[in-house]
Amino acid sequence: MTTPRYTPLAQSLPATVPFVGPETQERERGAPFIARLGANESVFGPSPKAIAAMQAEAGEIWKYGDAQSHDLRMALADHHGIAPENIIVGEGIDGLLGYLVRLLITTGDHVVTSLGAYPTFNYHVAGFGGTLHTVPYKDDHEDPAALFAKATEVGAKLVYLANPDNPMGSWHKGADIVAALDHLPEGCLLLLDEAYVECAPEGTAAPVNINDTRVIRMRTFSKAYGMAGARVGYAMAEAELISAFNKVRNHFGMNRAAQAGALAALLDQQWLAHIQAEIVTARARIAEIATENGLQPLPSATNFVAIDCGRDGVFAKAVLDGLVDQGVFVRMPFAPPQNRCIRVSCGRPEDLDAFAKALPIALERTQGG
Repeated sequence: MTTPRYTPLAQSLPATVPFVGPETQERERGAPFIARLGANESVFGPSPKAIAAMQAEAGEIWKYGDAQSHDLRMALADHHGIAPENIIVGEGIDGLLGYLVRLLITTGDHVVTSLGAYPTFNYHVAGFGGTLHTVPYKDDHEDPAALFAKATEVGAKLVYLANPDNPMGSWHKGADIVAALDHLPEGCLLLLDEAYVECAPEGTAAPVNINDTRVIRMRTFSKAYGMAGARVGYAMAEAELISAFNKVRNHFGMNRAAQAGALAALLDQQWLAHIQAEIVTARARIAEIATENGLQPLPSATNFVAIDCGRDGVFAKAVLDGLVDQGVFVRMPFAPPQNRCIRVSCGRPEDLDAFAKALPIALERTQGG
């Protein structure tokens, strides 16, 4: 009997998934979660106008989506004050990460990221044969100076930096990142992941000249816009780089209804402002719950809060397991020393009430064990 003839690269890789989804965990535990606070989704939901737009488009779902995402790109260009040629829309930032890595990285190419930063990026690098180099966080912040120095050392073609950061919620001023570009080595591209920038203080978005060939920025409708299940992201960069995506992307990968929903969400900035206020309130409540239980909440510019459990990763994982056992879904960073924390997404009052009830029980069980 014959078998598929996998490439040597594919044969060398483990069959893993960067994140175990909450639905998988619910099936394994045999019960639904009462509070879904682990995936940094917006439980507040998308704009009602976005929901209506997607519902209206349902009857047209027999058609493929617009391969150019024309209407959404035009609106994004107007929103950001740039040309449509500087924007590519894709299947969430995750999909765009895969396309970018496919464009730039092959076996033996060097890539730099922070140890413990967004693992899906690493997954794509491994999948195309790149060699990944990591640098540690500095005071729970990604360290642009160290990232760029490592890129110089290894001759990297690509550097990943998230601002604000996931999983710690920390952030840099956008102007500081632009200033640091002077130390990015020649021929190296900075991939600036701004998935959480709508949740962040004014001045966090990097004021990058759209024609600066050193940077590509990526954003999403999954976080503040509340459309994680629709899978809509976009990248902004110099036009030639954006055009190169057309060589490798799935031209009909964008869901038709999702395009309509994202357009309506973008045009409803009043709803976005409402959600931004909800996020601020929820972050304060999460911090309060943590402090009441003797834990240390870290400052956050995202729609989640990292909570320092005060010990090591083993202890934090036990706390996390105690919360999951009570039906509260949260996650934690993967790498030390950041894995001393748990990460709790913003939620509605009832979600955070469930977290407030479960946390002291989880801590008591962990400390008692």
